[in-house]
Amino acid sequence: MKQFFKIMFASMLGTFLIFLIPLIMLFGMISLIGTIGTEKAFDVNENTVLQLKFESEIVDRSSDNPFESFDFMSGKAQSAIGLNDMLKNVKKAGADNNIKGIFLDMTGINAGYATIAEIRNELLKFKESGKFIIAYGESYSQKAYYLASVADEVYLNPVGMIDFSGLNMQSMFFKNLLEKIGIEAQVIKHGDYKSAGEPFYLEKMSDANREQMLSIASSMWNSITNDISKSRNLSLNHINNVANGLLTRKPSLALDNSMIDGIKHRDEIMDNIRQKLGLGEKDKINFASYAQYKNAPMPKELLNVGAKDYIAVIYGMGNIISGEGGDYTMGSDRIAEAIREARLNDKVKAIVFRINSGGGSALASDVMLREIKLASEVKPVVASFGDVAASGGYYVACAADKIIANPSTITGSIGVFGMIPNMKDLFNQKLGITFDNVKTNTLADFGATNRPLTATEKELIQEMIGEIYDTFITHVSEGRSLPKETVDNIGRGRVWTGSEAKDIGLIDDFGGLEYAIVVAAELAELENYRIIEYPKKKTFIEMLLADMGGVREYFIKQQLGENYIVYKQIQTIKESTGILARIPFEMIID
Repeated sequence: MKQFFKIMFASMLGTFLIFLIPLIMLFGMISLIGTIGTEKAFDVNENTVLQLKFESEIVDRSSDNPFESFDFMSGKAQSAIGLNDMLKNVKKAGADNNIKGIFLDMTGINAGYATIAEIRNELLKFKESGKFIIAYGESYSQKAYYLASVADEVYLNPVGMIDFSGLNMQSMFFKNLLEKIGIEAQVIKHGDYKSAGEPFYLEKMSDANREQMLSIASSMWNSITNDISKSRNLSLNHINNVANGLLTRKPSLALDNSMIDGIKHRDEIMDNIRQKLGLGEKDKINFASYAQYKNAPMPKELLNVGAKDYIAVIYGMGNIISGEGGDYTMGSDRIAEAIREARLNDKVKAIVFRINSGGGSALASDVMLREIKLASEVKPVVASFGDVAASGGYYVACAADKIIANPSTITGSIGVFGMIPNMKDLFNQKLGITFDNVKTNTLADFGATNRPLTATEKELIQEMIGEIYDTFITHVSEGRSLPKETVDNIGRGRVWTGSEAKDIGLIDDFGGLEYAIVVAAELAELENYRIIEYPKKKTFIEMLLADMGGVREYFIKQQLGENYIVYKQIQTIKESTGILARIPFEMIID
């Protein structure tokens, strides 16, 4: 009888929890729904300072999915910041007579160096208005300092430090882990530099990969230090000496080496801002946060009222996959449809294809490239590269009329690879599972994962990969008007920075999204136009019915913490099917 009651109560508890957890989630959703669409227009007072903190991740275009960053425990959401919105609001602040300056309230910034460079360039334009920019941090990450260096004045807390020591590019390798669980990664590739599969069959970088990684790091560092040199009026040699000796580890050293303009507490910074605004020492400063200011009206001179023509900006972010995808994955169906809509819309006179992707499925890449080719036959198409547009991310762009990238953009990686795991030892030795089969034809079990590939299978896969590589370099040759042999020489899987890519003809010019739009307007001979963005964002109900992945992702992030990046790498492998065009997985650049 006791056992009966134990089972009964256990069942009741399980049933209760099954209903309780969704109920908690439902209440969280209801509270969140209540906040959607309730943001009020923000009235900017005279003598206001725009305060930028960069506490959220910065992506090319933020998602409207409220569950993506929703914390079901606290009932709050902290959505990513869209780079498009950030640039628009800095531009708006420059034209807003009520905004007198910008306060960069810095510690860290969750963005790639190319993204930071785009924000930096928009802040340089803001300075042309004659308004001030002050940066302050209790400490600065290297990325935060790179952005802060654009300011008129850079200050550091008396007990703070600046982490400024150069770039470190790091990759994770899973070979030993896979061996421990009985999995062999069988990787077949085309291109000496095609290193995307290396983390699964090597313990460290190959010589070819190490060569290209060092070249990328050096090129990116040159771009970063050149920008700092111009803003701080320091020589490149001096900046490198500071990095080599970590001469920003103490405020006094940072000041002595002219990396900052002063050592101050926050209250002293507030006094400084009051002086610039002409306020008394007890007067309150009118700060407008980014979240507030994005709801402020756009100055009339920036609205292009009456413009009938449009430039379409199409955003493609994340791993390239077949199917619908989402806001942070490049699903070929969704992106191809967006390009097609822009092509068929007579009001759209030019297209800017914004790409931030390290590649993925070769087949999905080809589907999107086809639409870009069709679009470029009827209207100008400009590709704008973000932090990374490599391998499949370059494939989809190579037919554009112009390609614009930042010097720090990671691109190229013109190469292809395939990977089939051999899990024989996992099944046989670890799990005690064996297999037997009958087949009607020789290759009926082609690519089986419970045994090693045969010599015939390896030859066939190599042949398929070689054919796709040949197709890849043919597309690049035609799109970039380069001899096929030249493309092969700069291809072979090698990764380049935007700075290097311009020298070898893979891109046309340096610049960010805003510059790419200007180039598109020039090609279309437009003077007055408006921007329309694709893919069209889903309605709240569509997201609610179709995408609850954000709930799952939240709990996984909470459990894994910093190790979440490993989970994401494995997820990328699972999403990628067939023959792949990808860069080395998740290069961590500090």
